[in-house]
Amino acid sequence: MTRKILHIDMDAFFASIEQRDHPEWRGKPLAVGGSSRRGVVAAASYEARQYGVKSAMPSSVAVRLCPHLIFAKSRFGVYREVSEQVRAIFYDYTDLVEPLSLDEAYLDVSDHPMRSATLIAQEIRQRIYTDTGLTASAGVSFCKFLAKIASDVNKPDGMTVITPAEAPAFLEGLPIERFHGIGKVTARKMQRLGIRTGKELKAWSLLDLAKRFGKLGRKYYDLVRANDTRPVRPSRTRKSIGAERTFSEDLRTVNQMEDAVKMIAERIVTRMADKQNSGRTLTLKLRTPDFNTITRSKTYAQPLTTLDALSSAGIALLHENLPPEMRVRLLGLSVSNLLHGDGGPQGQGVQLTFDF
Repeated sequence: MTRKILHIDMDAFFASIEQRDHPEWRGKPLAVGGSSRRGVVAAASYEARQYGVKSAMPSSVAVRLCPHLIFAKSRFGVYREVSEQVRAIFYDYTDLVEPLSLDEAYLDVSDHPMRSATLIAQEIRQRIYTDTGLTASAGVSFCKFLAKIASDVNKPDGMTVITPAEAPAFLEGLPIERFHGIGKVTARKMQRLGIRTGKELKAWSLLDLAKRFGKLGRKYYDLVRANDTRPVRPSRTRKSIGAERTFSEDLRTVNQMEDAVKMIAERIVTRMADKQNSGRTLTLKLRTPDFNTITRSKTYAQPLTTLDALSSAGIALLHENLPPEMRVRLLGLSVSNLLHGDGGPQGQGVQLTFDF
């Protein structure tokens, strides 16, 4: 069976978050990082990149290239929170998620009931935009190598699909410096040898590549032929099951919020049943229109296994933490302290209770 691999990459992640949270910076060249003489650019908006500003560049150089560059102080706590929000969307589609950093990840959706990986990628990108206000680019293919390259073809806010039939021609026409896994130094060495495209690389035998590049010669020989069987390696065991919803119009009444909690609880109960999980800790997440986020958790003696139990607990947490302005743009619930189908946490024993 042909694998279905996605590579999702957030567009100018840190800079886009700052532009989202500061409307006055939208459409302007912006750098995240220190503005001091010895500072370094951590990320640059697409507007700044047009002037040659890029990450890891000294701030002094960035200012020379773009004198009107705006500097935003790094807020890694916010970036991590948004990254976790995006990652939660990934886990709605598969447990085979391999994060590469805060802003990109591989997903293996080969076993997803929705047979089209392209439709899954489109849906994920739309949900990311709806829930976070940010855009992501996606690559869809049958191996990690091609999915990674594909996600960069139509950036920002784009998607590229490379099928097995399209792969040979795509790779043959690709400039050698665009191959993921071939760095700048190696690319220059290849160009001196007359290797400027995938087609020219493909003309070299395995033996000749090994003579020139040692053990890496085998890697380059395989890359240009799309021989990449590396699996998507999940970095962690699932520790929670959750769902959240960003609303196109702010919720303004308690009834609206209660209905939203019930709707979200229904999604979670379905997912717990699919994974044969339940949990004892419930976390409520609220976000107000000014992007202030409130999270509150409560642990129960017995696992929350039914829709009634989860909805009631979620509504109780909601009433305890209603924002003063009574306006909510995002609501979410998640269940943690997971118990598996055998009744044990992570396959271990479970604490017994006595009804006195």
